[in-house]
Amino acid sequence: MRDPKLAKLSDDPWMEPFLGQLQQRADHINYVENRITGGKISLNEFANAHEYFGLHFRDGKWLFREWAPNATAIYLVGDFSNWEQLDEFALHYGDGHGVWEIELPGDKLKHEQLYKLKMYWPGGEGERLPAYTRRTVQDPETHIFTAQVWNPKQPYKWKFPHPAKPIGAPLVYESHIGMALEDAKVGSYLEYKEKILPRIVEMGYNTIQFMGIMEHPYYGSFGYHVSNFFACSSRFGTPAELKELIDACHEAGLAVIMDLVHSHSVKNEEEGLSRFDGTPYQYFHDGDRGDHDAWDSRCFDYGKSEVLHFLLSNSRYWLDEFNFDGYRFDGVTSMLYHHRGLGTAFTDYACYFDGSIDVDALAYLALSNKLIHEVRPAAITIAEDVSGMPGLAAPGNEGGCGFDYRLAMGVPDLWFKLANDTPDEEWNMSGLYHELTNHRGEEQVISYVESHDQALVGGKTFIFELIDSEMYYNMHREARNLVVDRGIALHKMARLATIGAAGHGYLNFMGNEFGHPEWIDFPREGNDWSYQYARRQWNLRDDPTLKFHFLADFDQELVKLVRDHETIGHEPPTFRLINEGDKVMAFERGDFVFILNFHPSKSFSDYPVDVTPGKYRMVLNTDAPDFGGHDIVQGEQKFQSFAFNDGENDRNQISVYIPARTGFILERTNV
Repeated sequence: MRDPKLAKLSDDPWMEPFLGQLQQRADHINYVENRITGGKISLNEFANAHEYFGLHFRDGKWLFREWAPNATAIYLVGDFSNWEQLDEFALHYGDGHGVWEIELPGDKLKHEQLYKLKMYWPGGEGERLPAYTRRTVQDPETHIFTAQVWNPKQPYKWKFPHPAKPIGAPLVYESHIGMALEDAKVGSYLEYKEKILPRIVEMGYNTIQFMGIMEHPYYGSFGYHVSNFFACSSRFGTPAELKELIDACHEAGLAVIMDLVHSHSVKNEEEGLSRFDGTPYQYFHDGDRGDHDAWDSRCFDYGKSEVLHFLLSNSRYWLDEFNFDGYRFDGVTSMLYHHRGLGTAFTDYACYFDGSIDVDALAYLALSNKLIHEVRPAAITIAEDVSGMPGLAAPGNEGGCGFDYRLAMGVPDLWFKLANDTPDEEWNMSGLYHELTNHRGEEQVISYVESHDQALVGGKTFIFELIDSEMYYNMHREARNLVVDRGIALHKMARLATIGAAGHGYLNFMGNEFGHPEWIDFPREGNDWSYQYARRQWNLRDDPTLKFHFLADFDQELVKLVRDHETIGHEPPTFRLINEGDKVMAFERGDFVFILNFHPSKSFSDYPVDVTPGKYRMVLNTDAPDFGGHDIVQGEQKFQSFAFNDGENDRNQISVYIPARTGFILERTNV
């Protein structure tokens, strides 16, 4: 949850010219909430569309409802009707607000039967999957998705509660069920539980983020072209198996969040919502505004009450039905701006108040966050926003969206820019430290070196950017190669600097902690439908004859140190030192001092670093032999600060020896 000590949005003096617009946004959020609730019910009560629409078995009968205002006739067709259009399965027009419904005896439908909607509209007809279907399956031969009756005799019984206490700063392990295995195939929920979850527990992360959970027809979309918003992807297993996985995560004390894709929807018509009732504008904007050309997808109309009913209910559904602990909201920048954030640099505050904001989308995000925290007060919500819009983490009554965290997307951009475009001796320490610590006063941020985004087709993992083809030849433990040495050193230092300076949380994509090579590429026609790059090569991490395990062991020690000592998420770093010529930076975090020498060739003896008075001992060293280092700095070193006056101020310093491309953490002790 947001730290109550954080500043308010209006406390920023740069916001003063825009306070009127902030108030307008707050008023609009309040107006939208009153419009959809009538001022008589809570958002929680409003967000129940998933219990009204769709297929439900209640009191021995089947009830089905669908909102399709342009439809002229709708039939249920499926195994139960031999896929024929029968009058007994015809829906009846209901309340005059575009709602169609049917009631059937309990013996008419059976668990796991397949079905669709046969829908008619003026001038056309088509097969559709119900908008609120909770289960779809794909035919292995035709690859066509069909809705499935899901009513098991023994519903899943939850065994473990949510993590018993707040997890502290989120240390997020971003992962994808299907590509988590070593095998060249689509992994399952239960295989993840058996083979991957124990690894994450051992690594020390306290939060798992699942991608691609919402059903999507094209596996290669990474889960971002959603077709069925209330169905967990059947290619990974059943709903009960997903629940079993989440239960196991909770047993291990891990919070579980998922990617919530409300920024757009797949264009598919038979499987998705596009032209659902024959109109292009039922759930989406009409005309060009309803199409996202860059993503080849449809854009929701957040101004429609029915769309808000759908999306807000979806936000509640995954918390209620699957016990998720929160969400990473995908594509927030695209939602917030009429220009989708494309081709915009966001160089000054005027960019956020120039009329480009979609105030209906902003209101939806604010209300969704309010709803989520009504349903689950300890929930985690994270905004994927590259624009840095003021107010993302401010409450709705300040004109904000109410997110708990924003992804610090500028951090990986800078790391990759340094790795790709800047010679080592020209790395700018001031610019790096600024980006690592940059966030607005009222917001909390989650920092990272790389997520899945950096390694998608066309990109590479951070380690592969640093080492490239030498990874194929010189990652054996005994190999000596300057390119590999540089890459391994900088990989560790980037993580040390990022998590050490992180404002409020940290994220890593699975496998990148051990320097996963190459890129991510899902099976598609262009690669002959290969799974070669849609898997995780855990054998590299586990092989003691290779250097990958050094990186994994370092990451594990680093994450556990930060977690166990609650190093981040409370007080910000205290700046201690930047020397551009030496490429050295230092900062304090609680009882720890982080010292990093990014210089490619210069080591420094008796290097002075200002510190809080006390005794210090070295607790983590990137150059340690256990982490693939050269063991130049002896472990377990101790330091005593000394006081002096520089002519103007009383200061305390320690003197350290810090080799080139080395970083370490010192802990203040009483020993």
